[in-house]
Amino acid sequence: MNKKKLEQIKEQYKPIIEEKRAKWQEEHDTPFYTRQTRLVLRNVEIIEPTSVHEYIATDGYFGFAKALTMQPQEIIDIVKESGMRGRGGAGFSTGKKWQFVHDAQSETKYIVCNADEGDPGAFMDRAILENDPYSVLESMTIAGYALGAQKGYIYCRAEYPQAVKNCKAAIIAARKNRLLGDNLFGTNFSFNIELRLGAGAFVCGEETALIASIEGKRGEPRPRPPFPAVSGLYGKPTLINNVETLSAIPMIIFEGAERWNKIGSPNNAGTKVFALAGNITNGGLIEVPMGITIKEIIYEIGGGYAEGSKVKAVQAGGPSGGCIPASMFDLPIDFDSLQSVGSILGSGGLVVMCDKVCMIDVAKFFIKFSVDESCGKCVPCRIGNIKLLNILEKITSGRGEESDLCELEKLSKTIIETSLCGLGQSSPNPVLSTLTHFREEYLDHIHNRRCGAGICRELTTYEINEKCIMCTACIKVCPVDAITGELKKPHYLSKEKCIKCNKCVPICPVDAIVRV
Repeated sequence: MNKKKLEQIKEQYKPIIEEKRAKWQEEHDTPFYTRQTRLVLRNVEIIEPTSVHEYIATDGYFGFAKALTMQPQEIIDIVKESGMRGRGGAGFSTGKKWQFVHDAQSETKYIVCNADEGDPGAFMDRAILENDPYSVLESMTIAGYALGAQKGYIYCRAEYPQAVKNCKAAIIAARKNRLLGDNLFGTNFSFNIELRLGAGAFVCGEETALIASIEGKRGEPRPRPPFPAVSGLYGKPTLINNVETLSAIPMIIFEGAERWNKIGSPNNAGTKVFALAGNITNGGLIEVPMGITIKEIIYEIGGGYAEGSKVKAVQAGGPSGGCIPASMFDLPIDFDSLQSVGSILGSGGLVVMCDKVCMIDVAKFFIKFSVDESCGKCVPCRIGNIKLLNILEKITSGRGEESDLCELEKLSKTIIETSLCGLGQSSPNPVLSTLTHFREEYLDHIHNRRCGAGICRELTTYEINEKCIMCTACIKVCPVDAITGELKKPHYLSKEKCIKCNKCVPICPVDAIVRV
């Protein structure tokens, strides 16, 4: 393959891509799509994922061809000038990370794509790998040339079978078309990529745990420094970027740093892909400029909440993120703004919650996730999160005391300050953010033994109100005969017998059974 061949392929397939793109835009002419700025997702649902020719027709591999005419430092400088910050969660400067690996002295270096996406409700990386795998392959090849590496690994979750299948096919096709392998484009630069599958451990999304897993070891983090840029895979300097970060690099190199830098907000350049989920009318994958407000995403793109209830909060950043109340929805979505309110951007999950959600139950759910996914290597994460969960369960079962809130705050801060890796260091965020923004719910649970949302079973009772049409539907589904009555005669619910299984509530045709 060479640049002349790329131009020939582009000319041949360009009309096909233009027709596909026009058809896609016509079929997706709704605010959900028209309010987006699709750069990373530019090829998603447009090109045939495993067709290298269709990818080339979208300027694919022209970024790599341009990179081969430049000095490695020039490439790194463009990445720096773009202002790209890693989309994997921490938001560290991508250009600086590339520079560290470039400056490390070693004959052997590695490029690793972190596709171990494990946040509940997040599917950004999966969509890119399923629909546009060549953007990641090209980016890793550019990084290999710029940093002096000849080998790359894509570490992908085995739970993503279609992404795995398309990546394998793309790697094979890239090798066949001399876009991977030896002496690429007639130069002395060689680069190859292998696909490695993760077994589903959330902690392997952390850099050092991921490295251990690729090496065939137990997926556990190690202390840093040394950082992977100095001593990573097999003890060699290693660049680790996630899928979304890598996917933007070919466009940045081909079109210049300004293409990315002119979008977004100060110190937060470019776009961000989010998985919009939860109590929202239009959920799905969106790509928006950094700095857009939460309100714009929820109401102008997501369409608000469909069932008449109010949107109460947004959980940003996955299990390590914080809950942001509706009163703060004018907050810009970027790394710095979210951090200022006790949340994080994370990999890009946005879970919308309505006023029927109990925020303590939400915190409990995410802490339970962290307990299940902790590797157990360090005591603060292994024991501390279990203690957090125990306190939250105490509160939601009606046994809470006000002193528990002080204990939650103290324990959360200790876990953050003393945990070994990012999982433990950020796991208390849901607790701290709900304590800050929804403290009245904690106090209601503790002092009034009441869950306003009716979620916590031990604090919830049921009543049959005057709407009842005496149809006996609820009597038929009650497993403990807590409801009595006959057809066309008043029904009664015994609070002593009721086990709060909630089977009667959805079966009532007139919503006569209510939580109190």
